[in-house]
Amino acid sequence: MTQALPIPFSASGVWLPGAFGGDLLAGLRKSPRSVPPKYFYDQQGSALFDRICELDAYYPTRTELGLFVRHGREMAECIGARADIMEFGAGSLLKIRLLLDTLNAARLPPLRLIPVDISAEHLHEGAARLARDHPGLTITPMAADFTRGLSWPPLAGASRRVGFFPGSSIGNFTPDEALGFLRMTADWLRGGGLLIGVDLVKDPARLHRAYNDAQGVTAAFNKNLLARANRELGADFDLDAFDHYAFYDPVRQRIEMHLVSTRAQQVQVGEHRFVFEQGQTLHTENSCKYTVRGFQQLAAAAGFQPGPVWCDDEALFSVHWLQAP
Repeated sequence: MTQALPIPFSASGVWLPGAFGGDLLAGLRKSPRSVPPKYFYDQQGSALFDRICELDAYYPTRTELGLFVRHGREMAECIGARADIMEFGAGSLLKIRLLLDTLNAARLPPLRLIPVDISAEHLHEGAARLARDHPGLTITPMAADFTRGLSWPPLAGASRRVGFFPGSSIGNFTPDEALGFLRMTADWLRGGGLLIGVDLVKDPARLHRAYNDAQGVTAAFNKNLLARANRELGADFDLDAFDHYAFYDPVRQRIEMHLVSTRAQQVQVGEHRFVFEQGQTLHTENSCKYTVRGFQQLAAAAGFQPGPVWCDDEALFSVHWLQAP
């Protein structure tokens, strides 16, 4: 069992919100209310997301893994030997395993891997397992919020810096936020490149099934955000008084995920009380979908040179190589 973090109070008894608490309070004060999806990923949330990735209805993970198996050698050749690889939002490090195996088989082993994730415990567990399987690889896990910028640790002898951002997490950003992130990474990766997974526009019915699984795992993942606020911030969200709701907006080409208040209620977060009307929502996530051409245009605007693109036969998902001049 994961030990709950202490509720943050100062010596004078004043509640100190921290990053999660501060962002949650700010989001609850907005109209409409929202909170960044990065806060899904504590230990419990990361474990629930791993379960989502195993669901039949959730196509992105197995489709992207299939692309790594089918086209891994081509991707490895884009990356090259002795690369210094940073994986953004590394999670359980499942996909980097496939990439490392392909790089080693192609005699293009990387010099170092820097997996970055906001969920420290989940990250370090995955990094320890990976280190046991790759004893010759330097692995430097970094528990951090990569959206706020990072300091890339220097490394002598590396041929180039390479970013790895699988899973279509780029879709959690709005287009403006995605452009900002890509500009930041293009600057970090000068002379190297970015290998990135991008979910594609498709039949809305298929998207609905992927984000509203019959087993209720995605609903539990969504509600864990409230459970985390209760554990870490001393909030009193009644999880039974909120419903998971996800839908596809074809105009914005994105899935929106919300928590809907099922009744009029009041919620305490630290020293602050918030009123929810029946039907009022807390917007917890966007998952933007792209066309291949649309994403290449976005990457080019950020300073990358779009390179090879790999797609599955059903055109559900894509993996892009972006060169950073």
